[in-house]
Amino acid sequence: MNASTIAVGILSALSISFQLNGRFISSTGEELTDAERTVTVSDIKDSLLFEPIDPDSASFELSHVVIGKQFHWEREEAQRFKGKLKLFVEDGKITAVNILPVEDYLLSVISSEMRATSSLELLKAHSVISRSWLLAQIEKRSDVACRVSTEYKTFIPTDEGYSRWYDREDHTQFDVCADDHCQRYQGITKITAPQVAEALKATSGQVLMYDGEICDSRFSKSCGGISEIFENVWEPVNHPYLTQVIDNDVVPAGYDTDLTKEENARNWILGNPPAYCHTHDSEVLSQVLNDYDRETPDFYRWEVKLTQTEINGLLRRKLGIDVGDVLDLIPVERGVSGRLIRLKLAGTKSTITIGKELEIRKALSESHLYSSAFVVEKIPCHYVAGSDPQSHPQSPETPSAFVLKGAGWGHGVGLCQIGAAIMASKGIAYQTILAHYFPHTQLEKIY
Repeated sequence: MNASTIAVGILSALSISFQLNGRFISSTGEELTDAERTVTVSDIKDSLLFEPIDPDSASFELSHVVIGKQFHWEREEAQRFKGKLKLFVEDGKITAVNILPVEDYLLSVISSEMRATSSLELLKAHSVISRSWLLAQIEKRSDVACRVSTEYKTFIPTDEGYSRWYDREDHTQFDVCADDHCQRYQGITKITAPQVAEALKATSGQVLMYDGEICDSRFSKSCGGISEIFENVWEPVNHPYLTQVIDNDVVPAGYDTDLTKEENARNWILGNPPAYCHTHDSEVLSQVLNDYDRETPDFYRWEVKLTQTEINGLLRRKLGIDVGDVLDLIPVERGVSGRLIRLKLAGTKSTITIGKELEIRKALSESHLYSSAFVVEKIPCHYVAGSDPQSHPQSPETPSAFVLKGAGWGHGVGLCQIGAAIMASKGIAYQTILAHYFPHTQLEKIY
């Protein structure tokens, strides 16, 4: 395989404002220099393409780019990009796409996913997995296009409720998006340090391979001590290299790591087992986490309280369901990391079981829960017998609130970014880091 260009979806809106820095030529034949434009849906018949005449010196800037979409750090910012700008209309909105070479894309991704001042071995490891994931997605895009009307289904109804996952189905007009749904890509907005370019050069063309295919090498912020398997998060396909990995050199004493069993999962999540990603090393964390990521101080173990009113509102707004007063949140199925794959919502009106992990995280938070690896504690309603029933509209059996005590940050599949950062800080080479998180794989140079 040769390095090639990719298309990255950046922004979708009713109108898009952009600034061209340098000389560009449009698909209509118009030459523009340092031009500022606002384009609406009515301005585009098919698509518009703006190509830099001198790609090395020219760039373009997009306004109001949303980062961290639907996550707790969501915000807008202006971002600058190298390469081509393509605009097209889809579903009544304009979509802005950046077309650029793979290695230029990776230079930004490594700096967007973490600080460019991270240790060199971590940057090398992330260069390999980001490249592997990207090339695997390009191959998968054509495969999904063939299967989307047949067996590739992301919503599966069941007798008790439904199971839903979120992955490739969102992108049909470009290869990957620019946000956490895929890989963070913020163009040349972030300052890249020399060691990022050094890491890319040192690993140029290197990917992880398994059984002759490029690995779909996933990653998240913190596995919480144990990583999850692919099929428990996305489509039911087994990837042997995306398996349970204990994020430690040995199994922690006092823990049974079969976290599919409720008792073991509860012991693990409520416990404090050692792991690479169990750290408060501010120096390492400041390297691997961007400023808005540092707004999440408790990522290894965390706690969230939801009142009865809050959880009712969330279920209606996020899922469009009304189970009445919520009586219980019951674990139905857990993955190998203790993450909930199916959760039963038992209410006074109805009961429904939902999955998979991201659907659970979306349902119980205005943005997303840090992970679906949590246990539930109910706070009873303080009903006093004989008191005015109007002041206590809920029955005594209805909890007044639920406390979710959880572990980890993200889906937990593949590389644990914080764990890998700690490994790198200990002087562990990137090849060993990759072998730890992606067992059974081979590191190969394909271009």
